Amino acid sequence: MLRIGHSQSSVCQGISRRSLLQAGGAGLLGLSLPQVLQAQELAGAAARAKSVIFLFLFGGPSQLETFDMKPGAAAAIRGPYAPIACRTPGMLIGEKLPQLAAMSDKFCVLRTLSHSYNDHSGGAHYIQTGRRWPIPIGAGFNATPQDWPSCGAVSDYVRRQQQGGLGDVPNYMVVPNSLGRLQTYSVQLKRPGEYAGWLGRGYDPVTTVIDKRDTKDNPYFRPCTDEELNYQIENLQTPEAVSLQRLGRRQSLLQEFDAQRRQLDLSGSVSAFDRFQQRALALVTSEKIRTALDIRQESPAMRDRYGRQLFGQSTLLARRLVEAGVGFVTVHWDCPDGYSWDSHTNSKDVGDHLLPGLDQGLSALLEDLEQRGILDETLVVAMGEMGRTPKANANWGRDHWSTLFPAVLAGAGIRGGIVIGESDRDAAYALSPPFAPEDVAATIYHALGIDPELRVLDAQGRPVQLTEGRVIGEVWG
Repeated sequence: MLRIGHSQSSVCQGISRRSLLQAGGAGLLGLSLPQVLQAQELAGAAARAKSVIFLFLFGGPSQLETFDMKPGAAAAIRGPYAPIACRTPGMLIGEKLPQLAAMSDKFCVLRTLSHSYNDHSGGAHYIQTGRRWPIPIGAGFNATPQDWPSCGAVSDYVRRQQQGGLGDVPNYMVVPNSLGRLQTYSVQLKRPGEYAGWLGRGYDPVTTVIDKRDTKDNPYFRPCTDEELNYQIENLQTPEAVSLQRLGRRQSLLQEFDAQRRQLDLSGSVSAFDRFQQRALALVTSEKIRTALDIRQESPAMRDRYGRQLFGQSTLLARRLVEAGVGFVTVHWDCPDGYSWDSHTNSKDVGDHLLPGLDQGLSALLEDLEQRGILDETLVVAMGEMGRTPKANANWGRDHWSTLFPAVLAGAGIRGGIVIGESDRDAAYALSPPFAPEDVAATIYHALGIDPELRVLDAQGRPVQLTEGRVIGEVWG
């Protein structure tokens, strides 16, 4: 006998929404995913956001230099920077983030994120999927088909079900590179987290490529040239995992698009491609994507506003992509050979280069989205996979500390000017109940109108819940 229903939240037949999603996702009611999604819509799970821009600050920014400053702590803990006057009473923001401090009423700070995976690869997977997975500490430098799917991949999966297949733009994109590429210039190194895992390679992100390696002699904050910002496509795949070869490396993406389009015009036929390849090619030659990737269409003033470095221009590109209809864009800030958020030594680099870049790029994005009237329909999330140790080491750097770190959320109706969560006097531990990566994932799904309790079939055909986290409803009031 199947027993359904303990929750007081019910649909019109009297079955609880949670039980319906569980039973339907498991196939017990004979429902397909589109039918489950329709039931979810009838149950009142309205989307707050049309799109997500996820700014992933890989390496782990220090909480003590950003949004959880402790000016009264000992010098070895509080660090070299002081709080700056802030638009929000009671919110302490570092002096290297003046533009964000001036618009703190536009975003919410989650002060007390925490998990026990004190490692970059494992933490990156955990943050982007909302699922803990046994990735070896100090290893795990490549994604595998057994990994959990990222929030972006799941949102792509659900959106395709809702729209009956691929649309004329990708649903999920990653810029400027897959995580790890800048470390080796190698497509073989792809850290886990951003991919579709057991959901299937067809839901991997469409990823651009910028082979711009940064060194101390070629610093990250020198201006980027347009040639360096030739966004080429690394990974474009159909739902059946039939991929096109990466477009040539020597020409710009727009030149290659034009060449493909001319070739098709001359041939008058694409019979050489099967129907799946034709579908992928339609995305490559999409006028919307061609236009969105041509960042030169932005005014010099707008490009200057975001910052003429890789992170700033990639953040501007993310705005262009969501305007074109892309549902989920992840921007990776990964620069291990230049100035890295993984600041074990010389935290002066953090203050002189990384924090100003975050301040400029994130503040420009929020301001730009609001002026264009799309901030209320775009969820913006900015965070790393961990924080840094409260006590500095002998080289004046901070080591890994996943026990406490912050995140910034904005847009999609989120209340600005608030801080959620309380930390101790050294920004080491949470005094209020901490938030987990599962909670962030559940909140992202909720904002997109996807119930976090929705069941999806894994590679073995077993129904699994998207995430076991709770929606952080406090961000909406």
